Amino acid sequence: MQLLFLAVALFLLCTLIAGMWRVLRGPTAADRMLAAQLFGTTAVAILLLLAETYDNPALRDVALVFALLAAVTAVAFVRRAWPEQVDDRSD
Repeated sequence: MQLLFLAVALFLLCTLIAGMWRVLRGPTAADRMLAAQLFGTTAVAILLLLAETYDNPALRDVALVFALLAAVTAVAFVRRAWPEQVDDRSD
């Protein structure tokens, strides 16, 4: 079972190549942000697989921190890339 987990982790690392291509060549900022989210999600998945493979609960904690950081990063990007429009109309 450990070999399967390590093989899946290696496959997930290979998917990051596609994500890097999208970060470098993405036509819009949204495409680049989604690719960056792919990095965060993949890192969490790889850490969870390694935690299960090596029976190391500390890796689960690191995966949780990465998941929280990925969510905060997405919110920060959206707030910076698409600022709210201030409406000066008084209705």
